[in-house]
Amino acid sequence: MGDFELMAVKRIVANVAVDSTQKVASFYKDILGLELLMDLGWIRTYGANREMPVQISIAEEGGSGTPVPNLSIEVDDLDDILAKVRSHEIDIEYGPVDEPWGVTRIFIRDPCGNLINILQHT
Repeated sequence: MGDFELMAVKRIVANVAVDSTQKVASFYKDILGLELLMDLGWIRTYGANREMPVQISIAEEGGSGTPVPNLSIEVDDLDDILAKVRSHEIDIEYGPVDEPWGVTRIFIRDPCGNLINILQHT
């Protein structure tokens, strides 16, 4: 084989299909504390301007017999997220559960129905 320069993945962006970017704005901003980084109307990108590991998970199930979530979001204070979820009267579909692989997590849905796994390493 010839000399090949190794390509590096710089970023992975999760694209979540919704019927209205406006409808989910409060959820991703207020519940999860993400900043609006880009707004073209038809697409809005929320995030945090800090370095994070590049990861992609390929799954047959969501663990403990749960469905595979659309997104998994790790937070540093799950209790804070739980308080926000409860104050906004968002249904918790699973959890909070201490899983045997070292995370505590909940499953909730964003306003467009996407299943979100919110977790904190224990």
